[in-house]
Amino acid sequence: MLLKKNLTALAASMLLLSSVSVLAANYKIDKQGQHAFVEFRIKHLGYSWVYGSFKDFDGSFSFDETDLTKNKVNVTINTASVDTNHTERDKHLRSSAFLNVDKHKQATFKSTEVKKAGDGYAIIGDLTLNGVTKPVTLDAKLIGQGNDPWGNYRAGFEAHGNITLKDFAIKTDLGPASQQVELIISVEGVREK
Repeated sequence: MLLKKNLTALAASMLLLSSVSVLAANYKIDKQGQHAFVEFRIKHLGYSWVYGSFKDFDGSFSFDETDLTKNKVNVTINTASVDTNHTERDKHLRSSAFLNVDKHKQATFKSTEVKKAGDGYAIIGDLTLNGVTKPVTLDAKLIGQGNDPWGNYRAGFEAHGNITLKDFAIKTDLGPASQQVELIISVEGVREK
């Protein structure tokens, strides 16, 4: 009986260790098949919201639930891929009045720290947009993780944050209700083998 208990405890320990090793991993963001989104919204005159997204971006993240110091996020966005479902507005957003995509073709986010925050995580990092780098905090939650039908292991997160336009040298004044942009990010990563 004692041998059986010891073997059960050993098996449970091995299972726990194997699950921890699954968590300590690097993931490539899965951009294919609509599994990742970088979206934003801003108030329009204080009466409604204008929604938009960046259609072309790439990135990776490291995730370890047991040692948050190992967690990292790196994302690169091609700013010309901005899309608000309105051609003339998108041209205006690409101009020097906003994103200045001819001069600043990419925006980047690189995390500097990940820490526990309630039932989620605070991802602190440097956002470079329109040639300006500022610290930004994203509130993130693990949506889920596990094996997929194609032999890969995946983890998915959702994150939210806010940036102020003038902090990133965007001087166009859209009115008092439209000084901040809300970021809405949803990513699914495939663990690197």
